[in-house]
Amino acid sequence: MTAATTRQARRGRLAALALVSLGLFAAGCAIPTQGSPSSIAASRVPFHLLDPHPPPTTTTTQPKPSSYVGVKVFFLNGNANDALTPADRLVGAQSPLTAIITALVAGPGIGDSAAGLTTAIPSDVVVLSAATTATNVVTVNFSAAFGQITGTATEQAVAQVVATVVNEVGLATGVIFEIAGQRIQVPVANGSQVAGPVYLWQFLNGAA
Repeated sequence: MTAATTRQARRGRLAALALVSLGLFAAGCAIPTQGSPSSIAASRVPFHLLDPHPPPTTTTTQPKPSSYVGVKVFFLNGNANDALTPADRLVGAQSPLTAIITALVAGPGIGDSAAGLTTAIPSDVVVLSAATTATNVVTVNFSAAFGQITGTATEQAVAQVVATVVNEVGLATGVIFEIAGQRIQVPVANGSQVAGPVYLWQFLNGAA
């Protein structure tokens, strides 16, 4: 074998070896494939992918609109000798009696005042609860501020509450008044103090 032939043979072997090495390197860098999925050890998973709480997204869910019901609360009409006069209100459907009396205590709005409506109930009065406690009887529990009402305003405030409750529950409904959970006596149209239940007819034409 001549020197030239020897050199050609050596170059051929080196080329073949280079191709084999290149093939092995390429195989090591290729994406592996398998016939079926397999689990990945937790130690090999990036920590944030194991977080059970997904990161927040920019998409927001709009809250469902609350349910409201239309009701009437009763104020005093200064243009008609302080006659009990209804005004429309929207209140949440949950705990309707409490919400209705709370709307009454909130007092006349701008439009109501422009129409001459006023109230005998001070704005610092808080409705603690209002619920049906017996057949045709509603008990309304106020904060101590309700007991601070004096004079004619007391009778007017009681009448406003009774009219508002009766309009919602029914004409035959009586109302018991409480302050901080203690039953109290309230005045009616003939001037007497009663422990209740108090009925709307007791405020009509001075009836007892």
